[in-house]
Amino acid sequence: MNSTNENAVLQMAAVTPKKSYFRARIWKNKWLYGMLAPGVLYFLLFKYAPMWGLLLAFKDYQPYLGFLGSKWVGLKHFERLFHDPAFWMLLRNTLVLAGYNIIFFFPAPILLSLMINEVRREKFKRVVQTIIYVPHFVSWVVVVGIAYTFFTIDGGLVNEAIMAVGGDRINFLTSAGWFRTMITLEVIWKETGWGTIIFLAALAGVDSQLYEAAKMDGAGRMRQLWHVTIPAIRSTIIILFILRLGTFLDTGFEQIFLMLNPINREVGEVFDTYVYTAGITQGQFSFSTAVGLFKSVIGFVLVISSNWLAKKFGEEGVY
Repeated sequence: MNSTNENAVLQMAAVTPKKSYFRARIWKNKWLYGMLAPGVLYFLLFKYAPMWGLLLAFKDYQPYLGFLGSKWVGLKHFERLFHDPAFWMLLRNTLVLAGYNIIFFFPAPILLSLMINEVRREKFKRVVQTIIYVPHFVSWVVVVGIAYTFFTIDGGLVNEAIMAVGGDRINFLTSAGWFRTMITLEVIWKETGWGTIIFLAALAGVDSQLYEAAKMDGAGRMRQLWHVTIPAIRSTIIILFILRLGTFLDTGFEQIFLMLNPINREVGEVFDTYVYTAGITQGQFSFSTAVGLFKSVIGFVLVISSNWLAKKFGEEGVY
């Protein structure tokens, strides 16, 4: 009995200093933890708490029965999704648009950042940065409205210019062949400038001595760019590419929804717009949740795979 009490006392003595040390550390950095709290609360409330709703994908949700009272149906909605004739059309359209974004949009902020970094006049550089940030704050409704103004067949600026040089009018807005190009160009115009922020920050951290050493070795501006600048931001590019793959199937609802019409729907309907149609307009909440969960699982697999490949080739990766 005495030995038992002695062991308990020893354990309390060993644990108490650790707890007091932990509390002291928290108190010492209380302002840092206070600044961290809003971000943590945001993710808890808007990212993790809504995950409870993923259970709808495995239920036949009925509003009058409630969330807990609805019947479990297992993988019924996923089977329906994979056997739906529209599934392969949705998958093809989503993958093609996502591929366009990866091939054409993802390199755009990198190239623009490299060009801005080569500008030596600081005032001009700041003005350019401010101008290219502005489109990010413009809503997609306004962006699509601008696109309609420029590309409409009835008095649009682009078609008027084509007619002025002797060409024929092109129906950009209702043509299935131009839909994906229009979507990609709008994304590039709106988000490229905002995407340069991280790359410019990475470029600002490049050691200037590396450039001086390269100059002494006879390297010109292009050689410095290829052998100093790009390798210095390679890890940033890889990390952002991995994170980009996590949202690979998120092609954007609002923009595509505003650009869709009966003529281009065959090449423009994607999972995001399909979820809206099935879930909001038709009230198929469980089925639309299953579609959204399918997208999330694909994104998760892509992140894990790309991070593994990055580690395999000696890069840092995300984790």
